[in-house]
Amino acid sequence: MSLLRIHHYPDPVLKQKAARITSFDADLRRLAEDMLETMYAAPGVGLAAPQVGVSQRLIVLDCAPKDAPPTPLVAVNPEIVGGEGECCEEEGCLSVPEYYAKVPRQEKVRVRYQTLDGTAREVEADGLWAVCFQHEIDHLDGILFVDHLSPLKRSLFRKKYLKILEQRQEQL
Repeated sequence: MSLLRIHHYPDPVLKQKAARITSFDADLRRLAEDMLETMYAAPGVGLAAPQVGVSQRLIVLDCAPKDAPPTPLVAVNPEIVGGEGECCEEEGCLSVPEYYAKVPRQEKVRVRYQTLDGTAREVEADGLWAVCFQHEIDHLDGILFVDHLSPLKRSLFRKKYLKILEQRQEQL
């Protein structure tokens, strides 16, 4: 296993719609393992393949509480097939470091996906799991959490984020 480079906003790979996966092979399993290792090291609770420069429909998640054992979930070709309720929680993103914002989401979702061997699965999620599924599946469609902000807040984000990037460059 190896750590992968996480691509940051405004990298163009983050705005591309990811391709459906049709080959369930050793390369896919290796990518999923590397993504999990990268997510845990970051640290984060979710990671989508486009965030590591791979434009394929693969996400990894682990929303277990910090004091609980890990519960990793790997979802190939995930799609939200139902949802209900509303919530608005503060989100961050490994591809948009040091920026957080409240994003409106569905409170509960039903997600259909495939396992690493191609087996079809469906799961209902709520709370952090529901938010994380929606956030990571958005990545597969080239959508970042900041794209859900109002035009004014998105404009403020761009200005603030440019300052963060400038400060980071100065530190190098």
